[in-house]
Amino acid sequence: MGDMKGLVDKYGPERIIDTPISETAIIGGAIGAAATGLRPIAFMGSVDFLGVAMDEIWNQLAKMRYMLGGKIKLPVAITCYSGAGLSAAGQHSQSGEGLFMSIPGIKIVTPATPYDVKGLLKSAIRDDNPVIVFLNKMIIRSGIKGRTPVEEYTIPIGKADVKREGSDITVVAIGLMVHRALAAAEKLQKENVISI
Repeated sequence: MGDMKGLVDKYGPERIIDTPISETAIIGGAIGAAATGLRPIAFMGSVDFLGVAMDEIWNQLAKMRYMLGGKIKLPVAITCYSGAGLSAAGQHSQSGEGLFMSIPGIKIVTPATPYDVKGLLKSAIRDDNPVIVFLNKMIIRSGIKGRTPVEEYTIPIGKADVKREGSDITVVAIGLMVHRALAAAEKLQKENVISI
C-alpha cells in the first residue's frame, strides 16, 4: 500500500518484515512473535482484511493468554484503516470497531487526531494484551492537523478524552465522529440552542 515504504531501509530487516499478502499468516506470525517475548505491530491495510484472519484473532489471539492461565502475554498491536468516504469499493469501506470491541480479550482504540494516533499507538505497543488501532481513512486523507510533540508520551487506553465541556448534554464519539460532533456543538453553541 506504500505506507511502509522505506521502513526496511530505515530500521533493517531484523525489525521490519515485509510479508506476502496473507492475513492469516501475518496475524499468526504476530501471535508467535508475541508468545516468544516480542511486541509485534501487524499492519493489515484495511479493516476488511481482518475478516480473513478471524480465526487467529478471535480464537487464538483473544483467548490464548486466558486459556494458558496467564502464563504468556500476547502484546500484539494490529493497525488498520477503517471507514468509508473515499469512493473505495464496498469491501474496503467498512468500520469494524463495533465487531472487534465485542470480542473479550481484544482492546480497540480509535484515534481522532494526530496527537491521539501517536499516544494511543505507543500505548498499544506497550500493552501486554492485543490491541487493534483503527485509523479512520477520512481523518488520515483529509489532512486533519494537530500538534504532535516530538517528546515521548502515551495516552492511557480506556480513558475518555474530554474535547469540549458543556452544561446541557454529553456527546460521546470516536474517530472521525469526534470532529463532526465538535463542529455540531460549536454551531449549536453559536446559535444559543444548547451547550454541548
